[in-house]
Amino acid sequence: MSNGSGSSPTSRIFTPAVRMRCARPESSARPRHEHPPDASVAMKAMVLAAGRGTRLRPLTDSVPKPMIPIGDRPLLEHVVNLLRQHGFDDLVINLSHLPDKIRDHFGNGSAFDVSIRYSLEPRMLGTAGALGPVADHFRDEDFLVYYADNLTNADLGALWRDHLAAGAAMTVGLLWMPDPAGRGIVGLDENGRIDRWLEKPEPDQVFDDYLINGGIYAVHPHVLDTIASTGSPDFAHDVLPELLADGQHLYGHRLQGQLFSTDTPERYEATLRAVESGAFSPP
Repeated sequence: MSNGSGSSPTSRIFTPAVRMRCARPESSARPRHEHPPDASVAMKAMVLAAGRGTRLRPLTDSVPKPMIPIGDRPLLEHVVNLLRQHGFDDLVINLSHLPDKIRDHFGNGSAFDVSIRYSLEPRMLGTAGALGPVADHFRDEDFLVYYADNLTNADLGALWRDHLAAGAAMTVGLLWMPDPAGRGIVGLDENGRIDRWLEKPEPDQVFDDYLINGGIYAVHPHVLDTIASTGSPDFAHDVLPELLADGQHLYGHRLQGQLFSTDTPERYEATLRAVESGAFSPP
């Protein structure tokens, strides 16, 4: 279906958005994680928004990747709305490319009924490394990690409840897609624990019952120590495989809903088509 204008997604002109308020199997050597008593109320989320978006050039030469337009608002505003709707109202957003354009739009978050603080990365630290400078903010309770180039209408509260009930070190939001090329794939055992993890596998490595890593994680604070001790910069390439090899409790939650990525021109265009056709209603 046409995107309506006939232009490529990277040629679209951004206009200011209207602000709206808007595992392995269980091992006796690795006990279930104890969650703080107040962790039943989801509050904190780390929003990973520092990517430069080189594959979306020339649009991202002047617009941060999380601020590319989706409908009448930037992508990141949809993400903030989604998190708030599910109770995550204490947000940290990491920034690198064109940071002022994000800070100027969101400020302290009060116009969006959330609290936002920022972590500036002159040199990008990676998806897990981004937690290093703000680790103290997340040590008192479980928290969510959300990749800001993804957009979903899934029930994040269901993922959160499964995470706490499982006593997991991490719970990963998963979904099925017909083509896993360029994505991380995950296998689950009969209890929903992750027992296989391959990041961007070759075609002959793809197993039949794979699910796709959706870039949404519920995380126990203990994982911050693992990140700090290993210096691992990336969740998918480093942290999750390390935790799996160490026998930590990693669970998968199959997301009920749609998820769209915007990290390539083709995926961004597919997202725009879905929104413009009414097939997907972003938060």
